[in-house]
Amino acid sequence: MLARKLIINQSVQSLCRNMLKLNVQQQTNRTAAFLLSSSSSQRPKRLCSTIVPALGNRYFSTPSATKSLMEFFDDSKNWTENEVKVGRAWKLDELRIKSNKELHQLWYILLKERNMLLTMEHECNDQMELFPSPERLDKVKISMNNLETVVRERNKAYHLLETGETGERPQRLISTCLGLRRIYRSSEHVLPPHMNVKWIKSRCIGFGGKAVRKFLLLYREKLYNEKRKAKNRARNEVIMLLRRNPNIDRNILHSKYPNVNIDKLVSDDKTRGHYVPKIEG
Repeated sequence: MLARKLIINQSVQSLCRNMLKLNVQQQTNRTAAFLLSSSSSQRPKRLCSTIVPALGNRYFSTPSATKSLMEFFDDSKNWTENEVKVGRAWKLDELRIKSNKELHQLWYILLKERNMLLTMEHECNDQMELFPSPERLDKVKISMNNLETVVRERNKAYHLLETGETGERPQRLISTCLGLRRIYRSSEHVLPPHMNVKWIKSRCIGFGGKAVRKFLLLYREKLYNEKRKAKNRARNEVIMLLRRNPNIDRNILHSKYPNVNIDKLVSDDKTRGHYVPKIEG
């Protein structure tokens, strides 16, 4: 027992000595790299990479220009601004004429912009300050969604031309345990469906019972009430607009409120304003 303890202590001591030697060697390499970089900084800058000595006699190259973490933050001149002037989101027609390489580059530009905006939003919330132009996040999100739509269209066209299929993941409409309908996207599994008992138990649930029927009744009633209130709200807004502006353009109202019968509301008594018409004579 005592001999085993002595062997363990000797092995621990040897391990500590090896780690100490490795740390000293790494510190020496860091010092050499610092001296080399400081001497090269006095020379004119070059576009090529710098050779730095590594452990032993091996060498590795590092780029001369490195990016800092300040790319996660907006330009410093916009930190105190309440509004930042930006453009609009990318449209589908503009993205369809781009090449695949340009779309790939634009995706990473939008991704960096989104990361920067999210970082600035989090920092402004921590500092209890106003985040300038928060609509920039929505514009970036719309642009990324449109870009994904264009890429998906091209992938579908390519797979339909080559294989006759869309290439998308197969999906179908299923019912959950509460009777709600949702889209299920198929995924790959190691076992086939008839052998994967765990998958069958988790997917083939079905629904039924008095409690589920009552839930579905109340849920559909809630959806109907929300739809009815939204329709009445839009109708009342059109009535108020017609009452205050009798000569408003009907085409604008049709485009903004497509579910409201504006021609019927024009002849309604509620759209008449509280004013005395001028009588010419």
